[in-house]
Amino acid sequence: MSERKPTTKKAGPKKTGADVVLLSGGNPQIVKGEGDAPVQAYIAAMPGWKRELGERLDALIVRTLPDVRKAVKWNSPLYGIEGQGWFLGLHVFTRYVKVAFFEGASLKPLPPGPSKDKGTRYIDIHEGDELNEAQMAEWIRQAAALPGFMGPKGNPGGANK
Repeated sequence: MSERKPTTKKAGPKKTGADVVLLSGGNPQIVKGEGDAPVQAYIAAMPGWKRELGERLDALIVRTLPDVRKAVKWNSPLYGIEGQGWFLGLHVFTRYVKVAFFEGASLKPLPPGPSKDKGTRYIDIHEGDELNEAQMAEWIRQAAALPGFMGPKGNPGGANK
């Protein structure tokens, strides 16, 4: 008889209680889809303090723009205006939640985080940071009035609308 060597499992993606896989940095892997339901599934799967922040941001966006269009694509919630494309996206990282304004370089005042893409600007929100809802709402209003990100194929839904 040969002696069996113990097997070791590599740490893979974590699963939440709702069987949602958390990718690198705790970003929820949600099946892409249009509408509020996939965005709410993403927010519900955000780990720890990030869930409450996701709920606050989503509510602020909806209060500011009641007719906002929502989807989850590329493992991120996207917010847009029908026919104009996406103006904002969220993404979970290990220590913060990134809010991306796809035409953020046109916003006043300029959102603080630079991007490799000259038009995009970011805000990284860490645990314990104060969320300036008035400023965020103003950026949302401004961003929604601009042509948004149209996706890889030039349509508002991207390649896989």
